[in-house]
This record gives sequence, structure tokens and C-alpha cells, in this order.
Amino acid sequence: MLEDIPPTPEQSASNKEQDMSLSRILHVDDDEDIRTIVQLALEVVGSFDVMQFSNGHEAVAAAQGFAPQLLLLDVMMPEMSGLDVWKSIIAMPGLSHVPAIFVTAKAEDEFSRGLVTDGALAVITKPFDPMTLAQDVNDIWERAMRKAG
Repeated sequence: MLEDIPPTPEQSASNKEQDMSLSRILHVDDDEDIRTIVQLALEVVGSFDVMQFSNGHEAVAAAQGFAPQLLLLDVMMPEMSGLDVWKSIIAMPGLSHVPAIFVTAKAEDEFSRGLVTDGALAVITKPFDPMTLAQDVNDIWERAMRKAG
């Protein structure tokens, strides 16, 4: 008869770290050049699995199948804003916990604070540095996971 052997504290910590590590990001931006830059930054530099969309409706339709851990959303897009995309996705079964980072050209502190007050993990201002984007996103993610801890 096989017995379940409880994991050592080191194994438990390692498993918890793996559960907390970021791999799947859903990105929505209506600007094709931004999508290309973000894809290169996150997939090539950061080794993340990124699913991208040019509009919110497509992103919302695909969200459950992709099961993102994080949303990276342009704030201002035609038809459906990034905030509307996030609200639609977190209203879906199994996705209510998915956090968002917003990307915006609107650098007003009050606007950014409003998004964070609404629950966003952070706001990244355009133009951003593509060489540090993956690390910036990962740092924001890790800080949020430690805080939720």
C-alpha cells in the first residue's frame, strides 16, 4: 500500500513559487506596432506565453479558453476600453481573480491612481522600454503575489 508522503517545507515553498510564477499573459492593444513590440518583449525577452488581440471583444471571447494569469490592457481603444475588457473578463466563471496591468499614453497621476484604486496592479506609461517590459511586468506580478501571500 502506498502512502502519501507529505512534501518537505522546501518542496512546499518550491510548489508555491511555481504556482505564483507568471507564464500566461493576455494582451489587448488596438495599435499593431505596440502589439508587435509587446509580443517580442514578453515572448522573446521574457519567455511568457502571450495571447494578443486588437480589440476587447475578441479578447473577451477567447479569455476562458486561454485562462490568463494576467491581463495587459491598453486603456483607450475603440468600442471597448481596457477597463471594460477587464470587467468583462473578471465577470466570467473561473477568471474573477485575474489581475490587470494597464498601458496608457495618458500619464496623469490622478488617472493612474484611479485605475489602481479600481484594482489594477499597476499602470505602465507609453512609451515604455521594450527591453525592460518583461522584467517590469514580472516585478509587478511578484510584488502583487507577495502582497496577496
